[in-house]
Amino acid sequence: MAETRSTCPYCGVGCGVLIEHDGQQIINVRGDPAHPANLGRLCTKGSTLHLTATPALTRQTRLLQPMRRLHRGEAPMAVDWDSALDHAADRLAAIHAQHGPDAIGVYVSGQLLTEDYYVFNKLVKGLLGSNHIDTNSRLCMSSAVAGYKATLGADAPPCSYEDFAHADTVFISGSNAAWAHPILFRRLEDAKRQRPGQRWIVVDPRRTETAEAADLHLAIRPGSDVALCHGLLHLMLAEGQVRPDYIAAHTTGFEALAALVADYPPAVTARLTGVPEAQLRTAARWFAESPATLSLYCQGLNQSSSGTAKNAALINLHLATGQIGRPGAGPFSLTGQPNAMGGREVGGLANLLSAHRDLANPAHRAEVAALWGVPSVPAKPGRTAVEMFQAAADGEVKALWIACTNPAQSLPDQATVRRALARAELVIVQEAFLTTATAGFADLLLPATTWGEKDGTVTNSERRISRARAALPPAGESRHDWDIAADLARRLAARIAPERIGLFDYRNQEQIWLEHRESTRGRDLDITGLSYAMLDEQGPQQWPLPEGQRQGRARLYEDGRFATPDGRARFVAQPHQDLAEPVDADFPFALNTGRLRDQWHGMSRTGQLGRLFGHDGLPCAELHPQDLAELGLADGELLRLRSRRGQVVLSARASERMQRGQVFVAMHWGGEVLGGGGINALTSPAFCPGSKQPELKHAAVAIEPVDLPWRLTAMAWLPAEGALALREQLRAALTRFDYACLLPFGREPDAQGQIGRAHV
Repeated sequence: MAETRSTCPYCGVGCGVLIEHDGQQIINVRGDPAHPANLGRLCTKGSTLHLTATPALTRQTRLLQPMRRLHRGEAPMAVDWDSALDHAADRLAAIHAQHGPDAIGVYVSGQLLTEDYYVFNKLVKGLLGSNHIDTNSRLCMSSAVAGYKATLGADAPPCSYEDFAHADTVFISGSNAAWAHPILFRRLEDAKRQRPGQRWIVVDPRRTETAEAADLHLAIRPGSDVALCHGLLHLMLAEGQVRPDYIAAHTTGFEALAALVADYPPAVTARLTGVPEAQLRTAARWFAESPATLSLYCQGLNQSSSGTAKNAALINLHLATGQIGRPGAGPFSLTGQPNAMGGREVGGLANLLSAHRDLANPAHRAEVAALWGVPSVPAKPGRTAVEMFQAAADGEVKALWIACTNPAQSLPDQATVRRALARAELVIVQEAFLTTATAGFADLLLPATTWGEKDGTVTNSERRISRARAALPPAGESRHDWDIAADLARRLAARIAPERIGLFDYRNQEQIWLEHRESTRGRDLDITGLSYAMLDEQGPQQWPLPEGQRQGRARLYEDGRFATPDGRARFVAQPHQDLAEPVDADFPFALNTGRLRDQWHGMSRTGQLGRLFGHDGLPCAELHPQDLAELGLADGELLRLRSRRGQVVLSARASERMQRGQVFVAMHWGGEVLGGGGINALTSPAFCPGSKQPELKHAAVAIEPVDLPWRLTAMAWLPAEGALALREQLRAALTRFDYACLLPFGREPDAQGQIGRAHV
């Protein structure tokens, strides 16, 4: 038995794991007590990682060899790697020649390693001559990026997890951290036990498990976060709770913001947000007068058509009260995916370049071109996620290369996404799992390695870089994502730009990382003092860590100097705006989406394990009991959710956690398990003009009872060697019924093949 130290592949907490294995099979996973993110703890998802890597599941769910479809709708056939990559290079080169570089869209993932991301970014911008690369991090963190840059000058979360233990007030906005970031929530609970006077304010339309634990729950109306922050600042100004000395010494633009928030007195703010005036006054006092206030926020602020404004409005509060750059104080965005931060670091988005450089800056473009040894990088911004798939649906993007993500489940407005995948002349899916909805649209399937087989680095929410290490060799014929991208890049270069073949002559992932490291020299995220050797010997490290330093910086802006040309932070004065899609008489309910405790994104990994459906295993729509009664529905009955884009049938669930007029459905329920295309058949493609992050947190919907002639619940006790394979065969039937749901329950065997008592 051997033990390999690595990192969990789920959320942005970045927990360290110890993988127990025999070199051929992973036997167990434990939390790494030496990792500073989790100190040995794991959540339900992380603690069951080894069960997602058993040989039985690998045989049934993994993509283990390159495959090609000669015709859409047919089963793919196996091909060898040379044939697959030559075919891809031929087709991409032909599209590039006939339609230009902008006819190719590359869509990647916050679950890639930094080294993978770097090669993809270089391939698109340095070889294809386009900026049409974006990532599912666009759905997750781009509003946080835009908010940080607009106010503090750089995409750099200023806090660390250790600040949890120093905060006197914790302001949690748009985050059900108890379920979405469980290990961080445990750290918060530890902090409150050590500091019983620590107070939590939770801002959320729902009374989530996080809100239940709060000292003060502000149950705002969906989308009213900007009004809330402006109203709190109005009260702080009225009560003399801001820091004029800090504002004068370290910021600009406060006069315009003060004039704006004059229009948000308590009565107006209460009307806009639904929060009682007394609660507004308490929240303003706790936030401003606390010796140290820490804000934690996530998708409730980010996934919005005004996401940048929401992020900036919250950061305004920190700047106005001087609650930043000190232990326990600062605005701390909680990253959704394991390496969304690493993707931003290498510029793997349509509007960025390596090392936090801006695409619009000519000097930055010249620096990257010189680093890569190319004449130039393109200046025209690329299409972001929603824009890319809309362009493909319109016939402007002819080829889509999708790596390590599942847009046929996760993007909003699934009718448009699926039209894009069907219309594109070439769809390449580079993926570890054959079971994703997107894999069904692929002309060419390229098998990639996954957790337990990959080697490289990731960066978590607190700017901490950790090593991901391989415990097993690649399954089947799968290859590392960077290796696939570099090999295809060389073949493509031979066809469109032979002089650039050498740009992708990488021997291993460390060589890629060293090139990335050099790109950070002198930048805000400078890691020229870091190395694989340091990570191996001293463990995970935070950036910046420039050459000559022995460790990274835990906290930013302690000197009050920010990453702007004049060193001053900037207040953003933007008024509250209504939701992109207001409810009306035809669509009277506000739909909100979010996470379940035990599931991850599209469930391509967690959905393999029956035990992870034990906490919440049925796709349902949660409504207030009075709303259900007025609709003539009882708990457990079927209802139809309908938006302007699609519809889906689900079970009704009465929940006192919901406000009247609102409905909640978990984001995980896609077409893989639910008929009708899943919840994103309903969601809106509207996006924030600053961040281009879509409004996944709100859609206007109608709700109506469903009266079907019959209903059948069927169960089967199946051997682990064939249960998931049978489920994949049954998936084709989901579209044939008004309502159909297909889920695994019970106990799968552990790594030794032992099976416990089943629960259904």
